[in-house]
Amino acid sequence: MPVATEKKEFPVQGMTCASCVRHVERALGETPGVSAASVNLATERASVAYDPSLVTFDALASAVSEAGYTLLPESKESEDADALRKAREVRALRRRFVSSAIVGAFVMLASFNVIPGLNDLSDRARFTALFVIATPVQFWAGRQFYTGAWSAARHRTANMSTLIAVGTVAAWAYSVVATFAPGFFERGGLMADVYYDTAIVIIALILLGRYLEATARSRTSSAIKKLMGMQPKTATVLTDGGEVETLINAVKVGDLLIVKPGERIPVDGVVVSGRSAVDEAMLTGESLPVTKSQGVNVYAGTINTTGGITFRATQIGKGTAIARIVALVQEAQGSKAPIQRLADQIAAIFVPAVIAVAALAFLLWMLVGPSPVLTYALLTFISVLIIACPCALGLATPTAIMVGTGRGAESGILIRNAEALETAHKLDAVMLDKTGTLTQGKPRVTDVIAAGMAERDLAALAASAERRSEHPLALAVVQYAKELGISLSEPQDFAAEAGLGVKAMVDGKAVLIGNDLFMAEWSLHVDGLGDRAKLLSTQGKTPIYVAVDGEVRGLIAIADTIRPESKEAVASLKALGLEVVMVTGDTEGTAKAIAGELGIERVMAQVLPEHKADEVKRLQAEGKRVAMVGDGINDAPALAQADVGIAIGTGADVAMETAAITLMSGDVRGVPRAIALSKATMRAIRQNLFWAFAYNVALIPVAAGVLYPVFNALGGVPDSLDFAFGDQGFLNPILAAAAMALSSVSVVSNSLRLRHSRLSSG
Repeated sequence: MPVATEKKEFPVQGMTCASCVRHVERALGETPGVSAASVNLATERASVAYDPSLVTFDALASAVSEAGYTLLPESKESEDADALRKAREVRALRRRFVSSAIVGAFVMLASFNVIPGLNDLSDRARFTALFVIATPVQFWAGRQFYTGAWSAARHRTANMSTLIAVGTVAAWAYSVVATFAPGFFERGGLMADVYYDTAIVIIALILLGRYLEATARSRTSSAIKKLMGMQPKTATVLTDGGEVETLINAVKVGDLLIVKPGERIPVDGVVVSGRSAVDEAMLTGESLPVTKSQGVNVYAGTINTTGGITFRATQIGKGTAIARIVALVQEAQGSKAPIQRLADQIAAIFVPAVIAVAALAFLLWMLVGPSPVLTYALLTFISVLIIACPCALGLATPTAIMVGTGRGAESGILIRNAEALETAHKLDAVMLDKTGTLTQGKPRVTDVIAAGMAERDLAALAASAERRSEHPLALAVVQYAKELGISLSEPQDFAAEAGLGVKAMVDGKAVLIGNDLFMAEWSLHVDGLGDRAKLLSTQGKTPIYVAVDGEVRGLIAIADTIRPESKEAVASLKALGLEVVMVTGDTEGTAKAIAGELGIERVMAQVLPEHKADEVKRLQAEGKRVAMVGDGINDAPALAQADVGIAIGTGADVAMETAAITLMSGDVRGVPRAIALSKATMRAIRQNLFWAFAYNVALIPVAAGVLYPVFNALGGVPDSLDFAFGDQGFLNPILAAAAMALSSVSVVSNSLRLRHSRLSSG
């Protein structure tokens, strides 16, 4: 029997960096019954696939607790409550930062003997005063780092908090010895000095980085908040007693609801009465309202703009289109792109490696450093630990994924997972299904050619004769007449011959409509109209003849017309450097005619739906990464076979379960926009990773003192760099903390630029 696996997301507390993510993932992954676990630092959530018959939430929480972190049950709080909780956390960070910054500035000034009243004290008394002032604030403001480091140490692991705690405690402990046992230094010929300001200012700067990072990260999920906020809290239900306003949670499937102009539609449903235009931009990204009348679907969160409508609820709660979209985006934001594996692999060994580098630097400068050697060795040790904190590394990929998928959702582009987002920018070819993707998906009259009578009269006779036919071509003729406002007559003696045409009496006239074989069967000559029919056929159109009272009086051409935006979409895909391929079940002649009009050179014609996946394989066998674009239903095998499946649909009818990317509107221009979004997101990720890696690669050696011999050879530190490197060329730990905080904020800010990126091929 197959294992009944559940997949759930749980909030995680206590994570601060990429190594924390690695520890939580390992703890969950090693729990018996768990098949997969993925942790996202940006969302602070763990996605866990597990067998509920083998493992409980308590077991998962216990495993995470053993790793030094806290796993919370599935969040039952509302989006507003979650926002309030996060706002409280941001306020707490701000409060701790401000307190530590003020005290840190005071202690720094006091260390330089510029505080009135402290100048006259002895060094011992002044150091004691600084100890009393700085110690409570340091351990209160930095409490989260110390508890995190202690928890990690108890479980024989290390994380970013370990680096901060070891560095700041080292500076504090050195200062405590200098304050209360100065003889320890004096006996070795060293001058006792204190670095309380270094420890507390480092914590202040890291808290500032955390605060700026938290406020920026709150904006990365703005797309989700916007979507969640679009569902109204109440609905007007039509009952036997009249209209009753009720909470949205009380609405049941089958209820009749009323929506007035300007109101949002509360749940998904189908219109029972009334007519209106509905703004569906939040679903499809399209700005033009969609007309809604009896029998047409409406979707929760969309805005009724003009008339009042009554509709019957068909989907409520998590079943609505907007709820499914939110769930899809949240799933994508919590997923990992393959490129993130590099960061995860490095994070696994990064913190222990940094501690080792810091220890080696300490020992080196104890042996060969300038006097006082202990001071400079300690400062180097602290600087390496602080500057190497891998915050930026852990945030580089998930923040860009969050913003990119949110940006797509706002534009009607739903991306199923981060892997699809990454793969899309590597595509070589895009295979486009013709019907319903490049074309309207239903036949329409394109040409009416009359001989011996007016075109309008010809259309009236033909449409009247076709009224009783259910053939798609007949429906197209009738629809054309209705669009022209032509009044149709009731046909008499109607008869249809399969594959040929129909005959009927219309207003006393014998009308025959059909192909050339049907005309020949009735011994009718098409004369010069035959050449026109051949020309129309080469253009991908289906010509049908109209005969009246034994004379061929005209020709009507019908085709599945090309969408107005298709040509622009093909041009945009080519501008992105992609090969564009059209696949269709049409004959080669019709397919090539349509492809030629669109500017597509490669055509796969007469392909049945079940064989489209084979055509995708054929392209892949040529070494190409292929995207398949279709309606997501009969193209499902091809969508699944492609490197990236892109479904085009509208509203709740989209095939979200099949395609990696879903375009909520029927606009094929969404395909190049989705690929452009992938390129922009991957560009941001690469920039973030480069910054995170380059920052550590460049600055860890600087913090370790590599510039000391350089400055020594130059005769000293230039005056312009004295504030950063002092007299000997060792990096000030306070500057290291500022640089570390800046790196995290830079990564998040760079990701946020995606919110305003242009989704075009340019």
